[in-house]
Parts: sequence; C-alpha cells; structure tokens
Amino acid sequence: MSLSTGSPFFQTAEQRAALARQRFFEESDRPTGLVSEAVIQSWSRCRSLGHRPDRRAAVDPVSASALAAVRQRNRDLLLAADEELSQLEASLAGTGCRVLLTNATGVVVHATEMRFAPGQQVLDVAGRTGVRLSEDRVGTTAPGIVVRTGQACSVSAGEHYYEQFVGVHCAAAPIFDMHRRLAGVLDVSSEGQPFGFDAASVVGVFATSIENRLLQAQSNEHVVLQFQTTPGLLDTPLQGLAALDGLGRVVWINAAGRRLLGRHPAARAANAADAPVEPAEAVFGASPNTLLDLGLRASPGVLRLPNGLGIWLRARAQWREGLDVRHTVALSASIASTASADAAQPAQAADLTPPDAPASPASLADANRQLIESTLARNGGNVARTARELGVSRGLLYRHLRRPNDGQDPGPSA
Repeated sequence: MSLSTGSPFFQTAEQRAALARQRFFEESDRPTGLVSEAVIQSWSRCRSLGHRPDRRAAVDPVSASALAAVRQRNRDLLLAADEELSQLEASLAGTGCRVLLTNATGVVVHATEMRFAPGQQVLDVAGRTGVRLSEDRVGTTAPGIVVRTGQACSVSAGEHYYEQFVGVHCAAAPIFDMHRRLAGVLDVSSEGQPFGFDAASVVGVFATSIENRLLQAQSNEHVVLQFQTTPGLLDTPLQGLAALDGLGRVVWINAAGRRLLGRHPAARAANAADAPVEPAEAVFGASPNTLLDLGLRASPGVLRLPNGLGIWLRARAQWREGLDVRHTVALSASIASTASADAAQPAQAADLTPPDAPASPASLADANRQLIESTLARNGGNVARTARELGVSRGLLYRHLRRPNDGQDPGPSA
C-alpha cells in the first residue's frame, strides 16, 4: 500500500522510514530528507552487495576458536573497555537495552547477557558474541555503518535494511587507537520500543572514555598530556589528551584535544604511517621540557596555546615496567645540576642537558635505563637502596640492567 507523499514534517519517524523504504525499495527513488544520509548510503551499498531486504540476514556467529582468537587480538580494547562496559550496563539495567562491543571488522567481542529476554528474539540471535555486524553480513545497522565509515550514527526500526530488524533501535560510536585506526565500535541496542533517552549521547560519552583509556594504555613509553580549559574536567571524557615521544614529538591527539588546539579532526588512518607526528613546539607553542615542567607539578599548570586559549595541563606517564616518567625528569635535572658551576642553582626547565653531558636519550626507554644506572652509581651499586629510591622492585632493576649485557648479571650489591 502506498503512503502519502505529503510533507514529512508532519509525519512520525516511523512513517518517514516507511515512506523512505517505499521510495527506495519499490520505486528505486532516493529518499532524501526522510532518513539520514548515512542510512541512504548504507542502503545503496547493501543493494550493490546483493542483499535482499525480505530475506534473512547472516547472523551465525564465528566458531569458538575463531572468537577466542579475535578476543586475544583485541585484548587491549577489551581491557580498556572493561570498567566502562560494567558501568554502562549498570546504568542501562532498567531500560531493556543491550550493550555490544565489536572489533574493527564488526565482530561482537562483548555482549550484555540477556538471553531469551521477553520480546527480544532478534537481539537474542544477532546480539551474541561472535556475530559479525558488518554491512556485508547483516545490512544496515548502526555498528555496521560505524565500521564502514568511522562515524557515529543511530539506526532505528525501519531504517535497517533487512525487514527482520525493523523492531530494533541502535546507536553506535567509534573507538580509535593511537594511530587513528578504528579499534572497535560501542553500540547500545533495544528491541520492541524506541529509546527513552538520548542513546547517541550516552554511547558517545562511554566510547570516548574507552578510547581515552585505550590511547593511554598504548602509550606506555610516551608522556601523556592531559589538558582542558578548567582543571575540573581533567580525568573526565571531556579532557584533551596528547602524547609525546622520547624526541619531544606529538604522536597523537584525541578528539577533544584537537578541538581545543583548533586543529582539524583527524581522519581515520589506513595504516600507522598515516598518523601525523609533529614537534611539541608546533602543536603547543612550548618545548617538551616546558610542558613537563608545567605538567609534573603537584597541581596542573597553566599554558597559553598559540591560538590564545589558556589551558590547564598535567603530564602523566608510566613506564612499561613500572618506572614513572617523573624519575626521568628528575634525572635530567640532576645531570644539569651536576654540570652547573653553582651547585646551589636549580636546573632550568628550558634546557636540562648541559653542553658536556652525554647525548640525549633517543627514547624514553633509553632515559629509563640511564636513570637506573645513575641512581645505582650514586648508591654505590646497592640495588636495594636504589629500588627504594625509585619505588620499584629489585627484580625490575636486574631485568633492565641485564638486557645490554647479554644476560649477564651486572653484579651490584644487594
């Protein structure tokens, strides 16, 4: 039965979706203005793939062994998402919604346990771990569009390509890694009734929080800068984040940070080589040492950006095996102080390396080792005293010192 082609402004979302389906599937007309452009483009891609909306989508999960391999390859994502998934599921416990987390290809690696929920037969099948929610498998869905485009979106009821999904509502957002590659997709889905809240906003906040955790977890040999226009927003999903490598270059900036810095949003990268690397001075208008001097204080420091905006900044980094970057900064200050003619003068943040000092470490890992050796020498080779001073175990020191010596114990006293 044909629907009225009157003004869509006086129709419900369900009526607009039904009219859009009629125009697209029956009349081969582009339903511009009735559904989002993202949905229209997805419908077109699904049609070109040979999907038939009146047939059943392929929702069989991958094998148990394949799923185990997928979960292992996405271990960093799952670890970063663990706390947020629990919090999101607790928040949605009274709504009947499910939380899904997929990898970059759309395979569900986490799903809320709600098997055989009343009126949710479709999600009981499609919302399982191991099911691949990509367009080539299940047609138009919010996770499928995000996997394809890297852009957050919502798909409701009749906006799904397959008729079997017309009772489902879903909202999804991307999660990117430090190379701006898609790492995963966070989705909230409901069946039988529309969302009673702004699902897109909720899923966006939690996806951002997961992404921030993932970025920091992947930066175990970087200095991570946290910044915002007010210190109260640090350690929240609204904080800007950026990472410096051992050469003082900015290797990644999150979306909030790019907005604060007045930089264009980063497009998803095809490979790691596409990720931009820029000197700290070009991005923040300050040297790496100045950023560290500000960021490693007891309370956040204030920095004026090149665009004139003032931000509160804090620096944080944890070595792969437990040494905090504060110790490395302390080492640099110690070298500069020793070389100074006046030992009473504190080291200047603008230049922590004296002219006759050894070459600057090529990476944070090199500086880490240099710190251990310097502290060990100052303590006369006593490992126990050195470990206490650095706040790490003796075993960690031995592991670091053995590596360049072909496995030989360096022989310091305990």
